[in-house]
Amino acid sequence: MKIFGSICSLLLLFSCGKESNDNKAEAIARVDDQYLYPSDLENLVPSGTPKKDSIAIVKDFINRWATQQLLMNNANKNISKSKQIELDGLINQYKMDLYSKAYLEQLVVTKIDTAITKEEIEKYYNTNKNNFKANSPLVKLRYINLVKGNNKLASISAKFSSFKSKDKKDLKNLAIQFKDYAFNDSIWVDIDQVYERLPFVNQDNIAKFIDVGISYQYADSTSIWLVKVRDMVQKNNVVPLSYISPTIKQIILNKRKTDLINKIQTEITNDAIKDNDFEIFK
Repeated sequence: MKIFGSICSLLLLFSCGKESNDNKAEAIARVDDQYLYPSDLENLVPSGTPKKDSIAIVKDFINRWATQQLLMNNANKNISKSKQIELDGLINQYKMDLYSKAYLEQLVVTKIDTAITKEEIEKYYNTNKNNFKANSPLVKLRYINLVKGNNKLASISAKFSSFKSKDKKDLKNLAIQFKDYAFNDSIWVDIDQVYERLPFVNQDNIAKFIDVGISYQYADSTSIWLVKVRDMVQKNNVVPLSYISPTIKQIILNKRKTDLINKIQTEITNDAIKDNDFEIFK
């Protein structure tokens, strides 16, 4: 009940927006000589959380805090000195790694050139083409999925086949009638997306329904699909530059980051040697 009362008082403290002085009289909980204060729970409970849920959140936090403190105390008493030294070394190394990483990332953000030209991407692509092979077929297509019996099917089909600027505009105006559609046949999509959008297509019949240049209508008991396949890349063939370009851009950028980090580390070390801040004793 004492803990419960403290929790209620703490919630009242949060709601009033008061701050703790972090003295023992205001502590919420204690494990040996370790104290938990209201300030340790700031922002723990999201605004608008019901009182019952707030109490549960705070109580759970207090119990977890106590368990961690008790485990730590027992560990200090029971783990061998040599093991503690080993763990402290790991902690110090982890802290050093975190700080170093944060500092390097801060420097990289201010120094790196993120502009990557089309020529750079093309050069990387042409040099490494054999590394960019499709894991599965890629397709360029457009389609419309209509309710079977649509009385404008003939007109829609004609516009879909022609697909001139006016036809595209007309089809977009009619799109509210479509169950599903995709008009952007200039982008490459993975075959898994095709299977998802055209459920009658699968690995066994892909050769029938997905091939360069084919157009067709497919109907089931409730729907009719209009499909036009513009292009296709078979599995294990080199993927088009337009498809892999974002990946190449990221590869180039990552290499720049790595090179810049190596340069910064070398410069820091050399500057320290020059300024006599770092020396190796022989």
